[in-house]
Amino acid sequence: MSENQEVSDHKKNIFEAIDKNDVNTLKTLLVDKQDVNIFDENFMTPLQHAAFKGNKDMTQMLLDQGADVNFCRHQHGYTALHFAGLSGNAEVCSLLLLAGASSHVINSVGRTPSQMAAFVGHHSCVSTINNFVPKSDIEYYTVPQGQQSKPSLPPFLADSFHRFVMQISIHPVRIVLNLQRIAGLMDHLNEIHDVLELMCNKEMKRGNETNEVMSFKFHYLGSIVAEIIKLNKNQANSKKEQAANEEKKLDSLELLTRKLLKTGKDGNLDFMDAFLRETVRNFPFRECTIFRQMVTSLTSSDPPSALSIVASAINGQRGFVDNVPMCSTCGEEKPAKKCSKCKVVQYCDRECQRLHWFVHKKACTRLSQQGIQTSVATKPDPSEITADMQNLLVNN
Repeated sequence: MSENQEVSDHKKNIFEAIDKNDVNTLKTLLVDKQDVNIFDENFMTPLQHAAFKGNKDMTQMLLDQGADVNFCRHQHGYTALHFAGLSGNAEVCSLLLLAGASSHVINSVGRTPSQMAAFVGHHSCVSTINNFVPKSDIEYYTVPQGQQSKPSLPPFLADSFHRFVMQISIHPVRIVLNLQRIAGLMDHLNEIHDVLELMCNKEMKRGNETNEVMSFKFHYLGSIVAEIIKLNKNQANSKKEQAANEEKKLDSLELLTRKLLKTGKDGNLDFMDAFLRETVRNFPFRECTIFRQMVTSLTSSDPPSALSIVASAINGQRGFVDNVPMCSTCGEEKPAKKCSKCKVVQYCDRECQRLHWFVHKKACTRLSQQGIQTSVATKPDPSEITADMQNLLVNN
């Protein structure tokens, strides 16, 4: 067998392994450390095939092997990120973006990877792509600039801050919880707020690459951080004993969470809605499209909630959202737990359930009784079943 034939067979085997989702075979084939920036008869690379399959392990293997994430000879201009968006696997999209995939490349029909993902209804991929921030953008602030004697962001916070700004969920309670859970952030709120403000301004000064959505997102995150800073100052300045006041016993994060989740007499989240409206109102770039769109929606005759308007502005419009189960505390989709008593209200975990209990306890008993009544009403009558079976036997 000639050397060219061996190379050809090796290439063929790589594509076949990917087509069959055979991770072990692909791993064996890549031991030779050969160039993986090859293409098949359709001018698709192994990385493009793995991305289209939505196979995270294969995608990572090929990237580790040196696959060029932006290499594209596909006749219709679909990059690996285009294919990942079509696959519906947000983790594969994230891998490609972290490896340097361009999110602005358009295919032959003039669509970016994010737009293709939206076209087929893969909204998790859309959000992952649209919320991506290159690590280099964060690292810029960890080095003193110009006349600065120290950087805007402590270098050891780069990874934590990067995770924070790339979060997809924009529910304010989820953002507060992430601030608490991501290491180091709560100890450097002032620096985080200042950097978010700088990033907000920078996104609007990129010329042709101006990104209004990310500019507003950084402003939005900064507004929540600023609210926590304000609560911290209020608590620090309070010298009176507040033992009888339950709110004063809480830390600033839990206090803000309670304010956000507290409902009015009509069941609406009044504080959250007012806070988000104020956040939109304070966005400094009032001539941009996203600001005008949000204001138009907020001032319409029968406006949706401010949260849904902000969510649509940052993560795009979504259909059938009402049919997706969400955590009653932080808005995360497809929560893993339900209230053990009423079996109606859903939560991510025990912490979310604990935070929401002061609201839910007023309705839990009523909801559980409704569930019992519904169960009794829908329970089949044995006599009816027997009669139906007898009728079937007679008719046959």
